[in-house]
Amino acid sequence: MLMRKLKSRDHLSKVTQTVIGSSRTREPRSSALPVVTMPNCICFGDLILEKRKKVTIKNIERELICPACKELFTHPLILPCQHSICHKCVKELLLLTLDDSFNDVASESSCQSSPRLRVQSPSMDKIDRINRAGWKRSSLTPRTTTFPCPGCEHDIDLGERGINGLFRNFTLETIVERYRQAARAATAIMCDLCKPPPQESTKSCMDCSASYCNECFKIYHPWGTVKAQHEYVGPTTNFRPKILMCPEHEMERVNMYCELCRRPVCHLCKLGGNHSNHRVTTISSAYKTLKEKLSKDIDYLIGKEGQVRSQISELNLLMKETECNGERAKEEAASHFNKLFEVLEEKKSSIIKAIDVSKKLRLDKFQTQMEEYQGLLENNGLVGYAQEVLKETDQSCFVQTAKQLHLRIQKATESLKTFRPAAQTSFEDYVVDASKQEELLGELAFFSNGVDIPEINEEQSKIYNKALISWHHPEKKNKADSYILEYRKISREEEMLTWSETEVYGTSKVISDLESNSSYAFRVRGYKGSVCSPCSREVILHTPPAPVFSFLFDEKCGYNNEHLLLNLKRDRVDSRAGFSLLLAAERVQVGCYTSLDYIIGDTGITKGKHFWALRVEPYSYMVKVGVASNDKLQEWLHNPRDISSPRYEQDSGHDSGSEDTCFDSAQPFTLVTIGMKKFFVPKSPTSSSEPENRVLPMPTCIGIFLDYDKGKVGFYDADHMKCLYERQVDCSGTMYPAFALMGSGGIQLEETITAKYLEYQNDM
Repeated sequence: MLMRKLKSRDHLSKVTQTVIGSSRTREPRSSALPVVTMPNCICFGDLILEKRKKVTIKNIERELICPACKELFTHPLILPCQHSICHKCVKELLLLTLDDSFNDVASESSCQSSPRLRVQSPSMDKIDRINRAGWKRSSLTPRTTTFPCPGCEHDIDLGERGINGLFRNFTLETIVERYRQAARAATAIMCDLCKPPPQESTKSCMDCSASYCNECFKIYHPWGTVKAQHEYVGPTTNFRPKILMCPEHEMERVNMYCELCRRPVCHLCKLGGNHSNHRVTTISSAYKTLKEKLSKDIDYLIGKEGQVRSQISELNLLMKETECNGERAKEEAASHFNKLFEVLEEKKSSIIKAIDVSKKLRLDKFQTQMEEYQGLLENNGLVGYAQEVLKETDQSCFVQTAKQLHLRIQKATESLKTFRPAAQTSFEDYVVDASKQEELLGELAFFSNGVDIPEINEEQSKIYNKALISWHHPEKKNKADSYILEYRKISREEEMLTWSETEVYGTSKVISDLESNSSYAFRVRGYKGSVCSPCSREVILHTPPAPVFSFLFDEKCGYNNEHLLLNLKRDRVDSRAGFSLLLAAERVQVGCYTSLDYIIGDTGITKGKHFWALRVEPYSYMVKVGVASNDKLQEWLHNPRDISSPRYEQDSGHDSGSEDTCFDSAQPFTLVTIGMKKFFVPKSPTSSSEPENRVLPMPTCIGIFLDYDKGKVGFYDADHMKCLYERQVDCSGTMYPAFALMGSGGIQLEETITAKYLEYQNDM
């Protein structure tokens, strides 16, 4: 069987199937997982397979698990870092990283948790359609195909072709399919051509991509015809293509191997493609070289089996020792905390006892005083006794008793005039100040662990569409190898929310899926081997009040290229007070100013809540930012004025008098004035009428929040998510982000945070 395959037309392909696929014959049914023979040593002179070892397929299960979905691989793709990941997982990671999404057929879901369930694999033409479809992106978002590899945490840039430029790992796919077949040995693969009821298949044709029983195979593959030469294997549902095609040039088969990129390429890639200057070799040479290396490595590992087993035994002893030491450390830590609890309980008892004694003493005083005052009531106590004394007719007896009684009555009268409680109700002297102790307990940590406590860098950490958290070691002595970043939402209703954790191998991390208009606490701790540092000080950051709205400056509508300079990315605009302004200077008189140069965003808003941020250069003379309706923009852009009065602009920031009549009426636009490192709050019923109270320091980053449905716009200090000014706006039409500049100035739109942002931070 082996020699017949070696003489067939596709020698190298058959060798690959023989070595990697091992035996294609059907495994005998058994409740236990089958045993598969794997080659152990290969001589490439005559391709003689020598000493085989039996390997249980169950032992390699963890090598067949996708690091992203933690399930068996489904159509695995090879990433540039050489890790493999499911086709659907790559798409999901890209969807999480980008705002764009695929507009093509969704990939098939991976196999269920039970490997015995029969799952029909998607057809190859369907996968090809998905790969050819690529990204369908809008005109606003630049094409980016970067995401973190779930296997090594490094950022993977798929380049311009994106997912289309990745190879399917057919070898891994074949091994996974054999594992699935072994796991579902009790489930038969039925014949695809039988009339109902179908018979159990005995063969699968790789050329026809179908499974057959013995009778159907004889009918559809008659002896002496072309179909009789088809390649057939044991029953399978995995039909892979016989020829591996180049993803860059779909009509070319790969026949070379790039040693620099470590991937197969075609001759067109070498002639004029991305691999023209790379060192390449033939596929057969790479096949032989890599197979020899792999075989030698396998032989070396098998030869070291005794050493591996001894090291495994040593590891088992170390695990037991670690478990014992861990339990002992837990007991010692619990003992220390129990001592602290005892001290706290003793202090608690003494303090509560002192409070109870003071409370009882005060209540007794109040009770005595209350009884005295009750005696002043008619027919009660002292007053009742005095009334009875007045009934005495014997003068000598009356005088004898009345003198002392009169003194008591006078004393009671004096107390009525100057009422004073017998004791204090406040327990201010009994308030326990535990702030220092709480701080000390918060710093409670292990005596010495050899890892410095990391510190979150608040200047480099930020929240926009996502959260970027950066940290460093202030002392730079004992740095950690890896970190655990913890974060949780701060909620008024549920103060103690659980911490979410993510492992990081660098000093920064991008966190997604945070709720809008919320506060989050972040902290980080370092690990060096098995030693952990205490957590850093918590840093609280606030998310924007609404999802981030992505747009660029519009280079067509109203853009004045004589005064404004737009960069190539269309996310920055500068105002140039050039020669044209000097020519118009003779028309500038007292009380008049040259006109503003307007520029708008290239995307309008017709519903929902949106937030965007920008930075105004500190040297800017005057900049206006806000929102405006399409009708108002038409009025501004199609009726230019060389000279305009300050009264022309309702939100000009000048005390023109026009704003006083517009407090309650919603205008179809709202612009605030920024300039000379100041933020000018427009007049409103809630703001102060004094000009000095309406001038604030200019924030480093300015945010704009538009609630289209409620007709409300707000301006924020985006670094602290603090609202500086808010007012109603008429949103009856399409609203656009609007900007205006006069004199020298510059506006930079805030860059959205993506996985690639970490590269820039590390370069900094």
